[in-house]
Amino acid sequence: MTAPADRTVAGPGIDPAVPHSARVYDYWLGGKDNFAADRAVGEAMMQAIPGMRYMAGENRRFVHRVARDLVSREGIGQFLDIGTGIPTRPNLHEIAQGFDRTARVVYVDNDPLVLVHARALMISTPEGRSEYISADVRDPRSILGDRVLRDTLDLSRPVGLTLIAILMLLGDADDPWASVAVLRDAMPSGSLLAITHPTADFSPDEVSAAVAAATGAGMTLVARAQDEVARFFGDWEMLEPGLVPVSSWRPDEEVADPKAAYYWAGVARKP
Repeated sequence: MTAPADRTVAGPGIDPAVPHSARVYDYWLGGKDNFAADRAVGEAMMQAIPGMRYMAGENRRFVHRVARDLVSREGIGQFLDIGTGIPTRPNLHEIAQGFDRTARVVYVDNDPLVLVHARALMISTPEGRSEYISADVRDPRSILGDRVLRDTLDLSRPVGLTLIAILMLLGDADDPWASVAVLRDAMPSGSLLAITHPTADFSPDEVSAAVAAATGAGMTLVARAQDEVARFFGDWEMLEPGLVPVSSWRPDEEVADPKAAYYWAGVARKP
């Protein structure tokens, strides 16, 4: 079987020989914005976890449910999405603006390829706004101080802060809990924090093999236990149903085995 040809253009700051998490994720979702190195890592991780494509899809469906519920049930009209990844329609702002055409979203990522696609795909409704910041979650103060964020979001009103499958890319030495705490502290009362994070709690051997494949390719990938993921929420109040397998968070239809997708997911409100 012939490998697919690379159609993605390697622009400034993009090394097609070095796999990147956003492009690996794009490959799992069936996208075309990836290179041979990304596909090789993606396939190796799928050898370790045969259900990896399903897991990526469940994680994406969680984003759709969160955007829907935060707007329609919680009255959130603005979002800060950190670790955006390559845009996959419908994007968060498209879901949110489907319920509130005035909704505003600021996307944040540090992959140059994401920036290229963000400019092309993240088109807002006339009544709302969608913007992109090139920044790193490890430097949360640079995100919070960015002029684009300050011009787009009103930090005196509740914000939907989303960290979807991004904290796994930070090792413990990076102290991701401190970075998230800085973000939480900057959010006003009533804000909501949504997180998904891969875990080895449901299948230690498979996840260990997948982590080994990723780290062997030079990527950082950390699977965390439920209590470690819970720490990211600080003292915020968990919304029902709590910190649960990603497929169990307010599903549109019940799945046969919620633990078939190896992610913890939850949403919490700032008092």
